[in-house]
Amino acid sequence: MDLVSTINFYSKIGNNVFKQYNELGRPILDFFHIIFDNLFYFFLFLAIIISAVYYIMSLYSLFNKKKYPEKEFIKEIAPFVSIQIPTYNELVALRCAKKCLKFDYPKNKFEIVIGDDSDNASVSKKITSFAENHDNVIVTRRGSNLGYKSSNLNHMLKYSKGEVIVIFDSDFVPEKDFLKRIITPFIHDPSISGVQARWKFLDQNKNIVSVLGSTIITVFHHICLPFINRNANISFLCGSAEAVKKKDLLKLGGWEPGSLTEDIEFSLRLLKNGKKIVYLDQLECAGEVPHKARDLYKQQMRWAYGVIYSFREHFKTIFINKNISFKNKFYIVFFCSGYLLSLLLILLLFTGTLSFVTHTPGPIDLTRFFSELGRNVFLTSGIIVASVFAMIKTKNLRKLIVMVIASFSLGLVVTYYVNMGIFKVLFKRPMKWYMLSKEGNKAAI
Repeated sequence: MDLVSTINFYSKIGNNVFKQYNELGRPILDFFHIIFDNLFYFFLFLAIIISAVYYIMSLYSLFNKKKYPEKEFIKEIAPFVSIQIPTYNELVALRCAKKCLKFDYPKNKFEIVIGDDSDNASVSKKITSFAENHDNVIVTRRGSNLGYKSSNLNHMLKYSKGEVIVIFDSDFVPEKDFLKRIITPFIHDPSISGVQARWKFLDQNKNIVSVLGSTIITVFHHICLPFINRNANISFLCGSAEAVKKKDLLKLGGWEPGSLTEDIEFSLRLLKNGKKIVYLDQLECAGEVPHKARDLYKQQMRWAYGVIYSFREHFKTIFINKNISFKNKFYIVFFCSGYLLSLLLILLLFTGTLSFVTHTPGPIDLTRFFSELGRNVFLTSGIIVASVFAMIKTKNLRKLIVMVIASFSLGLVVTYYVNMGIFKVLFKRPMKWYMLSKEGNKAAI
């Protein structure tokens, strides 16, 4: 067989294959293309809605100048307070305790409870020595870290005498007037069950990781919470720099053992039971933010898991609760669905790629492709815009370029880990607590 005959032979086979493809395969691909294309636009619609809310909240933060009205602290009727510092092999907890000892709150009206779950004898020894030198500091121990922070808090509750419980993660460093200011709302409004202060960071500009990590949380504290608190008169606890009324905590069964985001889970229980949480946007407390990439990934995965898990557990009872207005239900759903935007972006990439692959072959209209891509990116970039506004609010705009670079590099990996957390919830897979590296621990050694 000569060359021409060989070419004709294989051309004939190719034509037959293409004919079979057009007669049998193309209708199947067209069917799948319709499915993937419609799914893409459905997920795009959901992502645009969530993104639009972030756009609205960002603009609101720019024009709204109202702050939560702080009232006068009344010493004579100030409640006894138990300050809880749960810790696990973290000497930085002593830095936090030292700051708490300097509070200008009446000295006979507060105690400091350090919940030491450490399995490091050296750390425990130093914590014990510190407590022995201060009359209003006590140490509680369970002998293990079973059930993580939430179970530690429940154990500490047994030894806490305060009417109000104030909780700090070990790396937080409250200012001298912090305790008076976070307790004052309880004095003036007996209906309040929880108070949350705004977070700021000791190391937000340490490196590209800390810039991204602090910006993510700053969006939450400077954009989301103030907006929700003003427009729905509800808020959420954040796990540190927070205060809760002890009797309400006990009445609702304490913290959920083993919860990875006990703050959000308990907030949902409070809201379901008609309890009031306020957000103090003028009271700030500094803590540390992850400065190692692995720590940031694990932190965001844990938070995504905990928030979505808590939302799944309480969604039905919140939805049918007649005491919660439709508007407040919307804000609760929106608050808890923030991490779902990461899932939507993955679904958009997946369905968009499959829609493109199954499309009828033909020349690509590059102008249309890039115009639609640009439009979709703009419509789903609400969180990026909110990040810029948050940086403006915190006077950290000089790190804008670093934040953008981090968002489109480390941020993609964060999205992966967030989705890992979400999928673990959806497929009912357990997840363990992950301890983060803290600079304060090095300084305390």
